[in-house]
Amino acid sequence: MSQPSAPDHASPSDPTPYAGLTPDAVIDALVAAGLDPDGRLQPLNSYENRVFQVGLADGDMAVAKFYRPGRWSDVQILEEHRFALDLADADVPAVAPLTLHAPAHGPRAELLGEPATLAVWQATDIDAATEPPARHRYSVSPRRGGRAPELDDPEVLQWLGRLMARLHAVGRRHPFKHRPTLSVDQLGRSAWRWLREHGDLPEPQRAVWLAAAEQALDTAQAVFDRVPDLRMGRVHGDCHLGNVLWTPDQGPHFVDLDDACNGPAVQDLWMLLGGHRRERQPALYALMDGYESITEFDWREWTLVEALRTLRLVHHSAWLARRWHDPAFPSAFPWFGQAMYWQQQADQLRQQIELMQQDLEHPGFG
Repeated sequence: MSQPSAPDHASPSDPTPYAGLTPDAVIDALVAAGLDPDGRLQPLNSYENRVFQVGLADGDMAVAKFYRPGRWSDVQILEEHRFALDLADADVPAVAPLTLHAPAHGPRAELLGEPATLAVWQATDIDAATEPPARHRYSVSPRRGGRAPELDDPEVLQWLGRLMARLHAVGRRHPFKHRPTLSVDQLGRSAWRWLREHGDLPEPQRAVWLAAAEQALDTAQAVFDRVPDLRMGRVHGDCHLGNVLWTPDQGPHFVDLDDACNGPAVQDLWMLLGGHRRERQPALYALMDGYESITEFDWREWTLVEALRTLRLVHHSAWLARRWHDPAFPSAFPWFGQAMYWQQQADQLRQQIELMQQDLEHPGFG
């Protein structure tokens, strides 16, 4: 098995990063990583990566994820895998990648990691005389279905709180060395700078949005500064309801650690709570009842909720802009980039500024 290679230098803004990823190429890649697909192949909903449900000859189903070129280095992907494996070893219900094996015969993918969970495959269905073969990096996981949890049920919220606490207890054992650490600069200012320099924002909304976003990020930094000595650990990073699935017999489990990073525990909690502050108080206390039955929580972190929401808003706009040349994005997000979009975003950021200023003047819990 090979050691992780240097970072993938393919451009993350390549307009057609998956052009060569035909059904035959997917099947060939899986065979080259030691799997035995039976030909059943179904694309799953994913924009950042390409994800397929795959039928195997033994009757099982698996999920193959092909990573977007240029976004993560090999070592960063393997850190994500290590986190998932650590969770599985601690009996935290999270979908971890399968160990891959070189096939006995035929072409073999390059396998990375200990155990080998990341495969690298050079597609061969493109004429090398006209363009070099694509380098695809991918992993395979067991299929785990489920639905979004019922957040109006206090018992479900307590269960989710216990689950989050167990994830964070594992995450605090040691930090990521290569994956990012959440901060206003890492998630927010970097996105703002990219849009200022490369974003195709219409006037006069460009100036309006840039000014509102800059003020919002300054205010978010002030909120973070009011919570010194934050405890940072490995966190899921994108724990919305689509990434916490519920099954009636086994309860919740985590999927998709693609955005895992070092961050405060509240990053994995705030998206589970909707509504205004007073409206979400009962749900917050139910969630924390479960969480604190497992491990401690720094309640100061709840002051960061609106700052984190602000970072997500700015980052999401930049993410859409960066990916706009990918053919999958205009059809999925037809409203993006219009003058009305940027005006609405500026208005929402002004609302966030007001909420964060309230946090600065009257710190509270969520």
